[in-house]
Amino acid sequence: MSQNYKILPLSELPWALQPHRDAGRKIIHCHGVFDLLHIGHIRYFEQARSFGDVLVVTLTADVYVDKGDKRPAFPEQLRAEALASLSVVDYVAVNEWPTAEETLRRIRPHVYVKGSDFKSVDGDRTGKLALEERICKELGIDLRFTQDIVFSSTNLINRFFSSFSKELQDYLDLFRRRYSLDRVLEVVDGMARLKVLLVGDVIIDEYCYCSPLGASGKSPVLAIKYGSLDRFAGGVLAVANHLANFAESVRLLAVVGAHDDYRSFIESALHPGVYPDFWVQDSAPTIVKRRYLDGYSLHKWLEIYTMDDSGLPSDKDRDLAERSRQEAPQYDMAVSADFGHGAVSRSLCESLASHSPFLAVNTQANAGNASMHTISRYSKADYISLTERELRLDTRDLKTDLRLLACDTARRFQSRALAVTKGRQGACMAAADDAFVVVPAFASRAVDSIGSGDAFFAISSLAARLDAPLEIVAFLGNVAGALAVQIIGNQRAIDKPGLTNYVTSLLK
Repeated sequence: MSQNYKILPLSELPWALQPHRDAGRKIIHCHGVFDLLHIGHIRYFEQARSFGDVLVVTLTADVYVDKGDKRPAFPEQLRAEALASLSVVDYVAVNEWPTAEETLRRIRPHVYVKGSDFKSVDGDRTGKLALEERICKELGIDLRFTQDIVFSSTNLINRFFSSFSKELQDYLDLFRRRYSLDRVLEVVDGMARLKVLLVGDVIIDEYCYCSPLGASGKSPVLAIKYGSLDRFAGGVLAVANHLANFAESVRLLAVVGAHDDYRSFIESALHPGVYPDFWVQDSAPTIVKRRYLDGYSLHKWLEIYTMDDSGLPSDKDRDLAERSRQEAPQYDMAVSADFGHGAVSRSLCESLASHSPFLAVNTQANAGNASMHTISRYSKADYISLTERELRLDTRDLKTDLRLLACDTARRFQSRALAVTKGRQGACMAAADDAFVVVPAFASRAVDSIGSGDAFFAISSLAARLDAPLEIVAFLGNVAGALAVQIIGNQRAIDKPGLTNYVTSLLK
């Protein structure tokens, strides 16, 4: 007999539970992904049910499962049906939010139960459990933990149902032997003590979603119908938001236009942990990169740049360089997200190189700077992140083996580490002492590649500042990039819970 009558929309749960409250029955709540139902889950539910009379289980919706590419393995409807088939479970609902805090407010159970893999609130690196504990205290909900053998859906999926290629599985097996999960997550935790000074180009990314109408009747031009528009904080703003989700604080020194400055949008889009100071470029707009794309496939047809890349006038540029000289020593590291659109001048480059305790640099060669923008603008940098094309453009060398080229460039800039990103082929990491590692990519599908390099640079630069092993630096950068390609534009920044969950899903 089907048990689907147990599955309710979350909005109907409070009404369904009210008769139980009126009868004095104690309501128990469990929440999770439950991607692969196993004996550990069953024991967890049985113990939870022993704390009261009615067991409600809510599960994370597919869109909010942050365990990486091709997860969840089973869609939310099948996961809900599996839970409803258990006699110990009374009600099942799919959550409407990324986390359980609002769900607890709606359901208001007597007891909220976490599994034995959560030994304590302090042991949860994602920080989600601390938020749930706060809500429980606020609402008078009893938070309890079960005690039993721990099984992991992620571990079982990785061992028996992995969607990764054999080559990637073999690499992950080798990585696990070299570095434990705790060792990698210690690096992520260590990022929280870093104070960052950030400079770079402010870019507003606009996505204009359209549908094709066909060729124009009078000329061979594609006619498209406008649908809607999304606006994202791009360029150095995106890097700032990524950094702020991990670091203690981010100080942003950046340039905006005197007209069409998008100042209110920028301020609303920045993470609260970013402390900005803007220099105004006279008679110039804030840079906007407008992309026209198919609303169904997200295939990009055309980009239009609105910008003036002449940079700040000399007096303001001197002020900005002087400000960076004064402030850089107060921070653990400086980061230059240099897109080559005029915000980062030669004098600012030299100020950062001379006065930063640690300098991380990414110089992009793109259509807006006619691919004339290379890392040689800087005299030195402690950490450099480039694409292979950008590295070969700077060295004017298309043929030399990448390992030799990367190690030689690391020596030339006195870098502790140099990353070379290669898209679907992953990333390489080189050092001046000829150390060299290759880490594969972890994403098998991409919704949108825009912003993935910024995510890689932001997270890997923090790991590099902590002197993490080269392979862990590249590993964390690739995880950030894999998360970023599943997001449209810079719709949201990579955060610590998402990164931690993805790392855990790869290494369990």
